Amino acid sequence: MPGHFEPLPGGGAAVALDEVEISIIRSLAVQLLELIGPGPAEDAPADPLAELFAEGPSEPPSDPVLQRLFPDAYGGPGGEGGSPEEAEEQRAHSSEFRRFTENDLRAGKRENALVVIRTLDGMTVAGEGGAVLKLSPEESRQWLGSLNDLRLAIGSRLDVVDEEDTDLLYRLPDEDPRKPMVMAYLWLGGLQETLIETLMS
Repeated sequence: MPGHFEPLPGGGAAVALDEVEISIIRSLAVQLLELIGPGPAEDAPADPLAELFAEGPSEPPSDPVLQRLFPDAYGGPGGEGGSPEEAEEQRAHSSEFRRFTENDLRAGKRENALVVIRTLDGMTVAGEGGAVLKLSPEESRQWLGSLNDLRLAIGSRLDVVDEEDTDLLYRLPDEDPRKPMVMAYLWLGGLQETLIETLMS
């Protein structure tokens, strides 16, 4: 079980984590929350109908990580490809789509990251051996979503676009300042892969 998820009887997943691993994942999840931004003000009146029709941003975020987490729905970055008219049409469609979906997407990613933090905070770590994290089926799916978001965020900072870029990461010299981030990226990828396998078993 160390370093990879395994299925639990009746559904869900479990993984053994030591104190350092718990600290790393928790810290990354907190940073992801800060990047995504706060949700609606807690003291705001609860009006489900108003929330339903609340509009989100129409322009893509300026931060490259947020662009990766909330990509345009139509066309490439900046509406690449086709004629100028087609590119403009794609930008308009993406803008409209973003206005009505980004708030919900942010809320979902925020909730997934919060579940990661809460479940880690609920662990009892005994000594250096760490502890076993046990997740319900729903928590497992939320962890999977958050692991994916964390890898997208780190991959964006490392300029990972495709598999070839990932292969290059394995050959980085130890003295490269990006090495710790690369190790976290690859480790999270291993966790994500075994969690997918567990949920599909």
